[in-house]
Amino acid sequence: MKKFFPVAAILIFVAGVFAPLSSLFMRITPESFAQVMSSPQFSNALWNSISTGLIATIIALTLALTAAWSLERTAIRGKNFFTVIFGVPMLIPSISHSFGLVALFGANGWLTNLFALDVNIYGAIGIVAGSVMYAFPVAFFIFMSVLHCEDGAPYLAAKVLGVPRSRQFLDLTLPYLKRTIISTFFAIFSMIVTDYGVPLMIGGKTLTLSVLMYNKAVAMMDYSTGSVLGMILIVPALIAFLADVLNPAPKQNDFAKNIRLAEKKSGADKIILAFCVILSLLIVAPIATFCVMTFAAKYPFDMSFTLYHVMRTIHRGALDNWLNSLIIALVSSIVGTSFSFALAYFSTRANGLAAKIIHLLSILPMTIPGIALGLGYVIFFHDASIYGTLMILAAVNVMHFFSSPYLMMRNTLEKISANVEAVGKVLGVPRRFIIRDVILPKVRFTLCEMFAYFFVNAMMTISAVSYLAPPAPKPLALMITQFEAQRLMESAAAVSILILLTNLALKIFMTRLQKKLIAR
Repeated sequence: MKKFFPVAAILIFVAGVFAPLSSLFMRITPESFAQVMSSPQFSNALWNSISTGLIATIIALTLALTAAWSLERTAIRGKNFFTVIFGVPMLIPSISHSFGLVALFGANGWLTNLFALDVNIYGAIGIVAGSVMYAFPVAFFIFMSVLHCEDGAPYLAAKVLGVPRSRQFLDLTLPYLKRTIISTFFAIFSMIVTDYGVPLMIGGKTLTLSVLMYNKAVAMMDYSTGSVLGMILIVPALIAFLADVLNPAPKQNDFAKNIRLAEKKSGADKIILAFCVILSLLIVAPIATFCVMTFAAKYPFDMSFTLYHVMRTIHRGALDNWLNSLIIALVSSIVGTSFSFALAYFSTRANGLAAKIIHLLSILPMTIPGIALGLGYVIFFHDASIYGTLMILAAVNVMHFFSSPYLMMRNTLEKISANVEAVGKVLGVPRRFIIRDVILPKVRFTLCEMFAYFFVNAMMTISAVSYLAPPAPKPLALMITQFEAQRLMESAAAVSILILLTNLALKIFMTRLQKKLIAR
């Protein structure tokens, strides 16, 4: 069994990652590569992707670090409320953020008409704004978790010595966050550059690499050009991966933690509270706007309540596609969580080359953008029996989102002493009983987090599944792009709300389940 498991895991990665990517790269010819590189569209899209990506990344990181520091290092009220609000954008597709901005600042946007604004949200400005909303919560929770575990002893010493808080931040906090800032920067930049939902909705004439690839591979079925662009889009994700691997986190003594209590500073707290309130409004406003749009007779001119748009959305197949997404999300969550746990357990408990290979394969999917992986699946599985079914959509989601849940479980298992298995072996207790009776109860909280991660992302993703959905039952999230193309904005808003409510219900259920598990 010990020899069979790593071989089976490697074969799964070969079929689920390497074979599709190899098929993608095999479509690249010298002619197609030269054609893409010499195209004016490519140079323009490359510049737009890099420029908007860098600006959005810097803004998102700045806001995320400020928000995380505000909640971890001050005594403002409503911290739990702000934490929830800052995480809401993670529960809807990236395209929905742009949709909310259009509903506010578009040609017929609510604020545009209310204040007679002369703004053009379409183009680079809209891409940056939508990308910030999309990437901000990811960076926020990364900084929150790191700041929460920071040792407070140096700050206590600095306070005794009379060091101002500004100097404490510059000399203690920023050096502590250096590694996190670098790795998060590349990760967020990769997220933004490889996402096509935001620029597709609000980019206007500002073409990006991801939209160019989407247009070539999906609209024009030009897989050779799409493969070249997919290969190029892997580069920023690969850089993010290398930045994280080559800049390892320093070892810390978990038993020496002295988490610093927030200090009450009335003047500063008022400013920080105002910042959190304004940031919350900026996050909630676009989401609230497309919620209002769903039930307005003709937004923004006739705001009388109606269910017409909801019924039209249902008649167009929203409930059937919601059921498709629910099946995909549940299968992805169950299979993904089980597979992630199995590989994380093997890589932390086994020794030798096999464990290292499994670990490397497990973190490799984070270097592959969903838009490239999806195209690889189309090319490789086109003649397979699984093609055109819900199962291939679940499979690509498991591979696409695998790395983060795997790392969650690996980090948790590393905190559980390997002596548990050694004692069980001495006592003659089979390993499966040790896993069932000892390991699983200790990691059940993390298992819930992994399940929720797979579910939420499978419900709202439009990247990898966009190529595979036409022959297969359509996921709900793809109806947003369909309705947007037909200018049925109210129906697109209704779909976004349905995805948001589904993910909220799952998160609430998992939160309550985790509280019950902790209480045991």
